[in-house]
Amino acid sequence: MVRRSGPAGRAVRTVSTKEEPVNGEPRATARRLETDPETVERDLVALVLTLMELLRQLMERTALHRVDQGDLTEHQEERVGMTLMILKERMDELCDRYDLTVDDLNIDLGPLGSLLPRGTA
Repeated sequence: MVRRSGPAGRAVRTVSTKEEPVNGEPRATARRLETDPETVERDLVALVLTLMELLRQLMERTALHRVDQGDLTEHQEERVGMTLMILKERMDELCDRYDLTVDDLNIDLGPLGSLLPRGTA
């Protein structure tokens, strides 16, 4: 059993299970995640907000690229900018409501790094 710190400093426990070798080859150890039933709603909200933040950042980068390329009219630029600002405000409101920080939304992908770029989440 391994204890790790999850979002907002909560303890998350992973449990390793032993598996029988297949064709004489040892199999990778399966891992299950045990979470506190009382925090399921908050954890689900954190996951949904993580995906929303990833999409928001991708939309923002795409919009900036289109502006740089001159693909948008001035009216379209203003509309996209306003929409992205409103989306960011709503994200902040939801994070506040569920006592999450933007850093809580950043998932560590191990050797691949973090899901969201550091400092831009």
